[in-house]
Amino acid sequence: MGLSRSTYYWVARPESAENLWLQRQIDELYLAHPFYGSRKMAVVLGINRKRAQRLMRLMGIEAHYAKPNLSRAAPGHHIYPCLLRGLPIERVHQVWSIDITYIPLRQGFLYLVAIVDWYSRYVLSWELSNTLDVRFCSAALAAALDQYGRPEIWNSDQGSQFTSTAFLAPLLALEVAISMDGRGRALDNVFIERVWRSLKYELIYPGDFGSGEELREALIKYWRFYNHERPHQALGYATPADLFGNGARR
Repeated sequence: MGLSRSTYYWVARPESAENLWLQRQIDELYLAHPFYGSRKMAVVLGINRKRAQRLMRLMGIEAHYAKPNLSRAAPGHHIYPCLLRGLPIERVHQVWSIDITYIPLRQGFLYLVAIVDWYSRYVLSWELSNTLDVRFCSAALAAALDQYGRPEIWNSDQGSQFTSTAFLAPLLALEVAISMDGRGRALDNVFIERVWRSLKYELIYPGDFGSGEELREALIKYWRFYNHERPHQALGYATPADLFGNGARR
């Protein structure tokens, strides 16, 4: 769960203090109500809808709801079907999932990507970045594959970072089955959404971090706590590590 060398350095985002405050409010509203689109955000926050749209695009979030034309892929990107509907999750390494979330700082923001084992809820790897570039996602994937081997099924949303040929190449080379959520479907990636909820309410919002380095150090400690010490109600109050075991490569 380390970081690539490039992520030790962050460039401040040229956003006003007011916009950073609004982004924090949008993040909290989105976590509580992921079906809120720009119209509802604008109404609740008392701002122009175009401003809400711009900030949500910058944050990399959109309302969760089924959308038309879901089979239309971005140029050069292949969209795979969802393989998880009705599938019982019965063992470690059966399904790994990846997602990105927005992390507010006092004077800026970063993006956090994490890979989670569905059965155990164990966080396998993570990376921070100041952009939504595919490279930090690829670094997280490489770290998980290197340390834990391969999953049977890999699940993600249809974000451009996860549908690119370069990102998927290591998984395809290992003959991992690729599964992708329908765009905007909140329940398709529910396990990692729960990870984000725990992280933000337990660490990010109370911590109110001032810098990327401060956040990075806190995340190292939090993920250790989350995996090895924090009882999970959904796991019968076991820890992810209890179910994950030693995570031996297969």
